[in-house]
Amino acid sequence: MITGKTRLIAHFGYPIEPVKAPMIYNPWFERRGIAAVVVPMGVAPADYASTIATLRRFTNFHGALVTMPHKVATLDLVDELTPTARIAGAANAILRRPDGSLVGDQFDGAGFVRGVIGKGWQPAGRRVLVAGTGGVGCAIAASLAAAGVAEMMLFDTSDASAQALAGRLRHHYPALQVHTGSRDPAGYDLVVNATPLGMKPDDPLPFDVTRIAPGTFVGEVVMTQKYTPLLQAARARGCPVQVGTDMLFEMIPAYLEFFGFGTATVEELTETAVLEH
Repeated sequence: MITGKTRLIAHFGYPIEPVKAPMIYNPWFERRGIAAVVVPMGVAPADYASTIATLRRFTNFHGALVTMPHKVATLDLVDELTPTARIAGAANAILRRPDGSLVGDQFDGAGFVRGVIGKGWQPAGRRVLVAGTGGVGCAIAASLAAAGVAEMMLFDTSDASAQALAGRLRHHYPALQVHTGSRDPAGYDLVVNATPLGMKPDDPLPFDVTRIAPGTFVGEVVMTQKYTPLLQAARARGCPVQVGTDMLFEMIPAYLEFFGFGTATVEELTETAVLEH
């Protein structure tokens, strides 16, 4: 039941019809007795700035989930950005503070990092390789830096993209050793494929798997199949792995904490979700 006490969380996107978030969050809010509701709001890019300007005046506007194509535009429409959002170059969450100001954050990478931590891999002081410095790669790199990794290698077919991300990481995390230009996975504790390689059946592997030591954690963002050729090869070498969809499920507890609604396990969210078939 929506009342005058209900906190409104917008879900911005365009088109908005495919979104599933309301069917995951709202049943969980109802079970927990939390007076909040996620409301899908289809907003064309030309209207996005004015929509944010209007909604920030609503005293019961709690914040927003942000999906494509608005993640980059959000950076210029909030009053404050977290280091993670600045490094990622995009924001997918907005929180309205009691004074009416808006803060933007980014949880694509948080979902990835929470997933690997939940599987027993601890990031503090470790060496990581991230291949792909597009939107999701930037977000993962930012969250790994925030989690305390000691050294990071960035690789992208666009060296300028990798160099730009390296610069942002060095600015916000001066103690982090950041390198660019190699995708040789030898010697790393975590290897991440944040490229599209693996989406097509004839794609080459993003890494030379024979150079990945057994025990190295291998993470994937491609979701076209649960175990991509990379993950299949990594498992055959005795490597623990994380599948692409884990990042999405692990993101939701991070959002809940950001909005101040406590947290939930992936199992709880899956149990309460009411998804369309």
